[in-house]
Amino acid sequence: MKILVATEKPFAAAAIDGIKEVVAKSGNELILLEKGTKADLIAKVADVNGLIVRSDIVDREVLEAAKQLKVVVRAGAGYDNIDLAAATEKGVCVMNTPGQNSNAVAELVFGLLVFAVRNFYNGKSGSELKGKKLGILAFGNVGRNVARIAKGFDMDVYAYDAFCPKEAIEAAGVHAVDNQEALFETCDVVSLHIPATAETKQSINYALVGKMKKGGILVNTARKEVINEPELLKLMAERDDLKYVTDIKPDADEDFKKYEGRYFATPKKMGAQTAEANINAGIAAAHQVIDNLTTGWNKFQVNK
Repeated sequence: MKILVATEKPFAAAAIDGIKEVVAKSGNELILLEKGTKADLIAKVADVNGLIVRSDIVDREVLEAAKQLKVVVRAGAGYDNIDLAAATEKGVCVMNTPGQNSNAVAELVFGLLVFAVRNFYNGKSGSELKGKKLGILAFGNVGRNVARIAKGFDMDVYAYDAFCPKEAIEAAGVHAVDNQEALFETCDVVSLHIPATAETKQSINYALVGKMKKGGILVNTARKEVINEPELLKLMAERDDLKYVTDIKPDADEDFKKYEGRYFATPKKMGAQTAEANINAGIAAAHQVIDNLTTGWNKFQVNK
């Protein structure tokens, strides 16, 4: 069987070496498409059985061209670059690789946070994270790693997750709150780890963020779509104490830049941009594709 690795943003060399080794041991054929166009992807996918991608768009047109395709694995946690409905119609299993990037994202959260509380290193006196209340919105793999690191900073950690029992949150040594409104009201810092779904898109809005206490910091290493940008801009105009830091450049980046000293966005999404995360996600994706093609294994399937 043929497995295509199609990456507009290529894996690290060590990750490719690992993928090649996994695929070779399985007796399958590996095809690499790095920095290709969509036309290249459509041409290459025609006769493959498995597909591994990072940020490449796998839409209906790509899936229509992939006549032999059985499984797509997104090497990472998010999968909004894949048309799940079209994949389901075509009988294609779509999986992600949860947990492989989680430590990298969690460490970035604290890189952004230290930068923010020290006033973006502008030479002026800042503050410390110790003793501050950190709220984690969604307590999945990344959220749990954020909680672990926060305890090292001696922060007081809170979390809310509509799909995670309060008992599980508290078992991790974290305060569980009843809803996201309570999280924003309680905490000095809120870190977002929610996916972009119909329920969460635009949900981080004026009313919700406005509940944060004076000097609040909002951290977004999740998805751009969860932020209601016009409403957050309105709130930042009204409250000169709020800060927003993110690794996802907003559509309204130039408007946010007006709030110098209170806003920072990395040039591109950086959460999973470590050598370790790159290797982990790539090799995990290779194992998952092979397991699916061989046995039908689909533990991390995200379409039904």
